[in-house]
Amino acid sequence: MFSSLSDRLVGALSQLRGKGKLSEEDIDVTCKHIRIALLEADVALPVVREFIGRVKERAKGVALSGALNPAQQVVKIVDEELTEILGGESRRLQFAKTPPTVIMLVGLQGAGKTTLAGKLAKWLKHQGHAPLLVACDLQRPGAVKQLQVVGERAGVGVFAPEPGASLDNDGITVGDPVAVARAGVEFARGQHHDVVVVDTAGRLGVDQELMAQAAAIRDAVSPDEVLFTVDAMIGQDALHAATAFDQGVGFTGVVLTKLDGDARGGAALSVRQVTGKPILFASVGEKLEDFDVFHPDRMSSRILDMGDLLSLIEQAQRVFDERQAEEAAQKIASGELTLEDFLQQLKQMRQLGPLANIIGMLPGAGQMKDALAQVDERELDRLEAIICGMTPQERADPKLINASRRLRIANGSGVTVNQVNQLVDQFFQMKKVMGQLAGGMFGGGFGSRPSKAKAKAAKKGKGKKGGGKGQQRQPSGGLPSAPDGLYDLPPGLEDIDLSSLKLPPMPNFPGFPGR
Repeated sequence: MFSSLSDRLVGALSQLRGKGKLSEEDIDVTCKHIRIALLEADVALPVVREFIGRVKERAKGVALSGALNPAQQVVKIVDEELTEILGGESRRLQFAKTPPTVIMLVGLQGAGKTTLAGKLAKWLKHQGHAPLLVACDLQRPGAVKQLQVVGERAGVGVFAPEPGASLDNDGITVGDPVAVARAGVEFARGQHHDVVVVDTAGRLGVDQELMAQAAAIRDAVSPDEVLFTVDAMIGQDALHAATAFDQGVGFTGVVLTKLDGDARGGAALSVRQVTGKPILFASVGEKLEDFDVFHPDRMSSRILDMGDLLSLIEQAQRVFDERQAEEAAQKIASGELTLEDFLQQLKQMRQLGPLANIIGMLPGAGQMKDALAQVDERELDRLEAIICGMTPQERADPKLINASRRLRIANGSGVTVNQVNQLVDQFFQMKKVMGQLAGGMFGGGFGSRPSKAKAKAAKKGKGKKGGGKGQQRQPSGGLPSAPDGLYDLPPGLEDIDLSSLKLPPMPNFPGFPGR
């Protein structure tokens, strides 16, 4: 997601690290690199000029004031100004006071409107609504059938009285999309659907016929929201199309699609600044689940490689079962974790999405791109297959797995005996480390306090082993300290208690970053 822009911006800002005081020349050079990065990412020139002007003005004020760690202050300024370009703050859908709420999707052909309709409907259903999809794209052959398939996958109803474009003796016959839209809203009202998503036709380019049809549908159904769908991969054409639709039809919000592509995508970031309309949603994959509310501050943090912990936490809360997570945490703390527990946690973790995407939300993930590219998701399939090949007794007590059992498990799961040995050995190592962490770092359990005796001994420096008075013995084999600023949290996340988030244990397998 905006990997090229992210690399260039992080590279430009990294030159400021280690400088105790910034000069105007340092700021000018940094702003020059930022300007080049934005232009190469297809960000509109007027937007770049305004952005660089604000950053330079604020950064020079920091340099002259001699603020503590001015380099971090400049990074903070860039983050805030980038957030402002992206919209400042999230804007939610506006629902009608009297249902149904009508949401109309517009955009060029190929932008992903039909798939977006299914993603939006599934998201609305998850929010407790009863959405209905209305097939008004009667121009593109197969569009109606595609919407029906997408609606079935999303588990929502589809209103499609017209089959779409068809060829007969009189030529190509196309139904009336305006009549379908009007009838769809009436049908939703009668069937108690509280949200109607109208999928309209697109063209390969902006033309008067497209605008006239979209405007007629808008006048017929009086939508509460008109969402313009922008393909993040089409470059500067995104701005031209956005301006044309804003003038011809008018829209209330923007949806960015195909953000998972390799395109520079900066033009899509300019849409909000050029049109003044907020970005409401972002689509980052082909699956119906790859869709969420667009948060400008979180997107800015990801572009600057500061991670997106809030989105990761929200995904975990949606996927993980709180009761199972609590039980797993207690078993980890008491050293009773079994392979059955590990299997359940592994399945829940995989529901978060590809492992590389999960790690990509962590601060500093951009520095692990080469390692992330080597992550083999099939290794997780092998781990799951090996555990599923064990009996319930073997999962509960892996010590029972002797040589003959390991051979049977390997033959049953389609792997080698060495891979079974590796999983069992790593499980025992992980269980040992988890027990040490739970007993040492958390004083005997997650979230629990150390005993009064241990606390008193630590305060007086009178532990059984260790250094002199007032010193605490460092555990052997501990993790090395990270460079200053490498794992700094983005602004606003410092007060979050991450210890309350009960994530499953991470598997240790070949190709996993850091092994």
